[in-house]
Amino acid sequence: MQNVLINGQWREANSSGSFFASNPNNREKLTEEYPVSTWEDCDEALNAAAEAFVEMRLMDREKIAIFLDTFAAQIEERADELVDMAFTETGLPKSPRLGDVELPRTTGQLRQAAAAAKSGSWALPTIDTQLNIRSVFAGLGPVVVFGPNNFPFAFNSVAGGDFAAAIASGNPVIGKANSSHPGTTRILAEQALKAAELTGMPKAIVQLLYRTGHADGEKLVSDPRVGATGYTGSRGAGLKLKSAADAAGKPIYLELSSVNPVIMLPGALTERGSELVDEYAGSCLMGTGQFCTNPGVVFIPSGTAGDAFTTGVKEKFDATPAGTLLSEATEKSLSESVSFLENNGATKVTTVAEADSGKFCCPNALLVTTAENFINQPEAMQTEAFGNAALFVTYENDGQLIDAVNALEGNLTGCIYSDSGSSDDASYQKVAPHLAQKVGRMLNDKMPTGVAVSAAMNHGGPYPATGHPGHSAVGIPGTLRRFAMLQCYDNVREERLPSLLRDQSPSSETWRLIDGAWTCESVKLTV
Repeated sequence: MQNVLINGQWREANSSGSFFASNPNNREKLTEEYPVSTWEDCDEALNAAAEAFVEMRLMDREKIAIFLDTFAAQIEERADELVDMAFTETGLPKSPRLGDVELPRTTGQLRQAAAAAKSGSWALPTIDTQLNIRSVFAGLGPVVVFGPNNFPFAFNSVAGGDFAAAIASGNPVIGKANSSHPGTTRILAEQALKAAELTGMPKAIVQLLYRTGHADGEKLVSDPRVGATGYTGSRGAGLKLKSAADAAGKPIYLELSSVNPVIMLPGALTERGSELVDEYAGSCLMGTGQFCTNPGVVFIPSGTAGDAFTTGVKEKFDATPAGTLLSEATEKSLSESVSFLENNGATKVTTVAEADSGKFCCPNALLVTTAENFINQPEAMQTEAFGNAALFVTYENDGQLIDAVNALEGNLTGCIYSDSGSSDDASYQKVAPHLAQKVGRMLNDKMPTGVAVSAAMNHGGPYPATGHPGHSAVGIPGTLRRFAMLQCYDNVREERLPSLLRDQSPSSETWRLIDGAWTCESVKLTV
């Protein structure tokens, strides 16, 4: 059985059972056995993380940056091995997905986080020189990270975006591996430990547990030693963790569920309907639909243009071989969701009834319903069909479309397609304000599947897309502040202040009250 990583040591777990990952491409169970840790492992990891946090509170931010840069380089040293393992465990293509896109994104995030840690501008240091009051964001405490099944690198619990933000803001991380890719996570943790040793970091800056019981997971996120939790995964499991964390007053940042509505206005379909068929089908079936931003619900106008669009997408879905799903659980969930939508008034128009039985997969599914049914059953019609499935909703006029949009839950993204002229402008102006209240990222004439690693990106949104509409899981440096607390220093001596607040060591961006006016002083730092 594989060992867990606690306090700088790979050791045998205190386990209550074990599990195996599977190869989605052939449905076979893999040979490596992984432990289900008891609370004893959690408790030991928490104690070690609490000690590491004390050390990190006093640490120069440049040292944290060096660790993150070193970790990125260590990942690249085992890139081929990581890609092979992730392919075996998830079925995601080695190229371009894993090796050419996701792994470089992961190391890029780590390096961006390193630059943010070194700069310190993310912490918003603010100095009132007249009253000698100063404030800055600083690490909150040990962070627990739960990684999802669909991004084995970029959202991994010991290497992904939440991890990078938590470390850069000065916190040790306890990673809980996703059961779909424990081997990938183990290799990443090995490289993280190596980077910690090379850079002289606390032994418990990164720790790894593979799985816990549900009760222990809830106890973990609500423990007094925890600063915050980052979670990406199913709504049901996430809400149980949130309930436990909320009861203890512990911050938890969740990414849960999103159908990512797309609105097709009539002029867009009339102008370039066949082009949009290709664009939509490519986006929806990309990665077998297993993206948080997959466009799962599309509002289309009734009539000739809408019918032609539906027929075109249906033909594309029928003609495209079903891709590989991440796990048996994903396969089961998708099949159940499609059946549930059908049982609640949606009609499946695709005709392929079976997919490749030799791998985890379901047939591409396109379902159609009316706006009236959507408005009458908003909860049922927004059942997330995570995978290669979509629901088209036909609307009669702008008023009915607005009613349907108002029935939407919170989502990560929302798109509106309009013509290149002005025929859709009046409809856009009516609908857009309603959609904007429902989504974290608004797009025009662009599918939402790609999430750029940009400081301006918002990968968040109203519930149930996330647990808090004011935060994003992507977009350094802003993501760092999720795992930080605002600390104020009133009349504290210069030598006792954090370096970002000292008069002799201004940060890259420090706000100061000088002669009654707030001024941002900037010092260019080489990163």
